[in-house]
Amino acid sequence: MVKVRSTQISFVIPVFNEQEAIKDFLDNHFLPELSKISKYTKEIILIDDGSSDNTLEIIQGYASTDKNFRIIAFSRNFGKEVALSAGIAHATGEAVIMIDSDGQQPAKYIHDFIKAWENGADIVTGIRTDYNKGHGLIPRLGSKLFYKLLNKMGYKNTIPGSTDFRLLDRNVVSEYNKLSEHNRITRGLIDWLGFEQAIVEYKYDDRIAGKSSFDFKKLLHLAINSFISLSTTPLVILAYVGAFIMLGSFLLGLFVIIQQYILGDPLHLYWNGAVQMSIFITFLVGLILVSQATIALYISHIHAEAQGRPLYIINKKQSRNLKDK
Repeated sequence: MVKVRSTQISFVIPVFNEQEAIKDFLDNHFLPELSKISKYTKEIILIDDGSSDNTLEIIQGYASTDKNFRIIAFSRNFGKEVALSAGIAHATGEAVIMIDSDGQQPAKYIHDFIKAWENGADIVTGIRTDYNKGHGLIPRLGSKLFYKLLNKMGYKNTIPGSTDFRLLDRNVVSEYNKLSEHNRITRGLIDWLGFEQAIVEYKYDDRIAGKSSFDFKKLLHLAINSFISLSTTPLVILAYVGAFIMLGSFLLGLFVIIQQYILGDPLHLYWNGAVQMSIFITFLVGLILVSQATIALYISHIHAEAQGRPLYIINKKQSRNLKDK
């Protein structure tokens, strides 16, 4: 049964050098969809991530004529992940919807997000079902590889194709705001919280104007940060590789000693000093890899403690008779 929730919904929109697209997005895509939502008041939070063009002046114009607009202006570019976190931290609605300002995340799906939230979902996640024709082969393959690697690394809460186009219930927002790490991946942290998720599938639209600031270098950096912050599996893999090299070189060295020095080289292989030294060096390389991986695992535990994440998350909606602290 559909349940009417609180009276206000917050919309978090990060912007960076979008002077060519932001007015078109707001006037022709976003605001017309919001006008169809009558039972909620709307709070629109625009985060300017240190734009170097006229983006800030344009969005300030909206705030000067409409009190529902709130502007967060960064002193410099801190990145989209930080911009999203700032918007979530300043949102006051009982639900927070994140959406990009370039038009690739169609505003018409906002109604589906709200409906899923009204039906009880704590998190509503936008799942990209397909890219538009403007995306090349490398982004498509890279996205598939990224989610497959995350899945193999044990981070199964992340749904392939999931994006930052999401709705968060106030309970989720409260827990998300407790997370303190600086190198953050918004969608990964939201998934880490573990609340019930509903899915809204959508297809990427074309950008309204301009060119994405997320080039291959930034996407690669985002992927690396995801693997490092969400899992210690790369360290474990490094340890396994080192152990495999150690075991292989040890067995080969043992074979050389037995075959050449104990049995008198019956196979006439003649392992000279250079070859024997190479085997020994290979063994040391494996030992170094295992040692580094072990040290790195200790450092990863220090890193996890320094992040200051809460020890556990309580789903207050599902719990009963708890006393607030």
